[in-house]
Amino acid sequence: MVTLLPRLAARAELRVQRATAVTARNLNAARHYGYWWVLFSGFFEPVLYLLSIGLGVGALVHSFTLPDGRVISYAAFVAPAMLAASAMNGALAESTFNFFFKMKFAKVYDAMLATPVRPYEIALGELLWALVRGSIYSVAFLGIMVGMHLTTAGWALAAFPATVLVGFAFGGMGMALSTFMRGWQDFDYVIVVQFAMFLFAGTFAPAQAYALPMRIVVDLTPLYHAVELMRGLTTGVPGWGLLWHCAYLVGFALVGLWLAGRRMTRLLCK
Repeated sequence: MVTLLPRLAARAELRVQRATAVTARNLNAARHYGYWWVLFSGFFEPVLYLLSIGLGVGALVHSFTLPDGRVISYAAFVAPAMLAASAMNGALAESTFNFFFKMKFAKVYDAMLATPVRPYEIALGELLWALVRGSIYSVAFLGIMVGMHLTTAGWALAAFPATVLVGFAFGGMGMALSTFMRGWQDFDYVIVVQFAMFLFAGTFAPAQAYALPMRIVVDLTPLYHAVELMRGLTTGVPGWGLLWHCAYLVGFALVGLWLAGRRMTRLLCK
């Protein structure tokens, strides 16, 4: 047992090194000037929703009562949902469209398999890169929230690790779904589901306002748990219920990463 532990530790370290090498490859490729336009374009959608609905509708809905009785502005209620959506968008953009292109058309992963890197390590490295993009979105959005006085700097710092968890969850499942895609047209289904979650996952109205059948569906969506987690942290109302949201997102991410690794092994190692 004593001699086995160092071997397992060395093997785990080697796998992490291979996965981070995949991430480093993506970082080098991102130096291309055109990539940064793609990166920033995906950030503005939640910001525009915040400005148009959070502030526009907020001019009509002057206040919003939280479950603990505290009253906040409608913009402060919507902003955490936009933060969760921003982290989701960044992670999904990398783990779906870009991942699919590199696997099916650019054949990047076929070249990687000529090295000691294995499919699961490729999946992990790609997930780490998706987290980088999602984290960039989250930091920028948290800065906007602090600047608009929709949260405090202290709660923004507390919320940042949660945004990484959200990116981890959606990045892992995004890669798994991409391995089932037959062509670009299949991504229309992903976009429809993503937009439906964005509209109904407690983003613009409390999930408790929906009828029971709709509420059950909403409770099963990962974005709902991400929104509730962000809302609890940025509004300064942490509770034990946030641990359930964290556990759901961790499980969602691990299932996605495991499935992506298995599917990549089947597709690439024929």
